[in-house]
Amino acid sequence: MATLIIGLILFFGAHVTPTFPAFRAGLVERFGLGPFKGIFTAASLLGLILIIHGVSVMRGSAQDAWIWSPPVWSRHLAFALMLPAFVLIAAAYIPSHIREKVGHPMLAAIMIWALAHLFANGDLLALLLFGPFLAFAVYDRISVSRRAPAARAPAREWGGDVAALLVGVVLWAATLFWLHRLAGVPLLPG
Repeated sequence: MATLIIGLILFFGAHVTPTFPAFRAGLVERFGLGPFKGIFTAASLLGLILIIHGVSVMRGSAQDAWIWSPPVWSRHLAFALMLPAFVLIAAAYIPSHIREKVGHPMLAAIMIWALAHLFANGDLLALLLFGPFLAFAVYDRISVSRRAPAARAPAREWGGDVAALLVGVVLWAATLFWLHRLAGVPLLPG
């Protein structure tokens, strides 16, 4: 459990830094933009590695106690919620009307992803893993709305929306049938 918690602290510690523009600017001024980005990336990557290792150690161990028993329908709800989450992930990188309307599709996707997994899982591991992601995404969404908006070219055509939908559906299907199994948690039998 300690590895997971240290990983979460490193990962979110790095990601909270940009939400304090004056603090970030001071670090960039002191170290330079390149070294700042390097430290940010290294802390994020190390945090992510520790999170993944912590989850693999904690999954199925005595530390992973059941807190509540989720109903069976919550898994079906999670499957359904993950489709728009994947579309939003794609829309975060593809100029589209979806991205314009949502504003920050990656944060919205993280919120949906975390909520879906909290609905479908009732163990301590799920609470420790998905709870901080949900809390951070809500916090960062509020923080982003207080900072200057990013300059983006407006979407003129609907091709980006079609592309985001197609990429989202492909990612959702790949995760449902294959990628989630690689994480050690198959979603479908067989």
